[in-house]
Amino acid sequence: MTIRTALKSASLAALALTLAACNSDDTGEGAPSGDAIDPIEAPAGQSWVETASETPEGGIVVGNPDAPIKLVEYASHTCGACAQFSQTGAASIENDYVASGRVSYEIRNLIRDPLDLTIALGARCGAAESFHPIANQAWGDFQNIMQTAYANEAAYNAALQQPPERRFVALAQLAGLPQFFAQRGISADQLATCLADTDKAAEIYKNSNDQAAELNITGTPTFFLNGRRVDENSWPKIEEALKNAGAR
Repeated sequence: MTIRTALKSASLAALALTLAACNSDDTGEGAPSGDAIDPIEAPAGQSWVETASETPEGGIVVGNPDAPIKLVEYASHTCGACAQFSQTGAASIENDYVASGRVSYEIRNLIRDPLDLTIALGARCGAAESFHPIANQAWGDFQNIMQTAYANEAAYNAALQQPPERRFVALAQLAGLPQFFAQRGISADQLATCLADTDKAAEIYKNSNDQAAELNITGTPTFFLNGRRVDENSWPKIEEALKNAGAR
């Protein structure tokens, strides 16, 4: 099935990666280790936590683009374990590690379902610098978004029947997302334009699908540190891996 055909599918089943669970039991190669690395100052007048850009892999990275320690998270906006990691670790990652210039932190979308893709499109609707804050705030509102979206099964299924350029707009409205994004500076019209961008939706899906297959990612969140899979996904363990890699 082609990406565009998948986007036109009534159920969008092709957009839901076949994940064993939100969390995978797969073990990885283990994180790298190294000597302590001195902090790296940002250019005058700049802050590493406000430095962000899209990567060639389609993720959004925040921090020093030349940081010697690169943390990558494959995450889903409809994954409870990802929401838990966000709420326990995101602030510390940025304030204690990204701000030092020693660590960059990239989030790459691993799409699990249509609502996940809807939120991913919305979170990317603003500047790159706003992606991480919006993503973390969406995870902070995880229970409310999920309960609202799935409260009416018939309405959810009806949204999936909409034409591709309307489908994600309908899902967003069902989940109360226009209000959520408006409170973060993204107007309803701006959000609707982003959600109608089927080319961007196809790009996010393709990156997710291709990278999951290439890297054998079967659950979220999954972390890589300097290109090596970390066999843990809780914040205390990820922090330990960052310190072992030299962020101490």
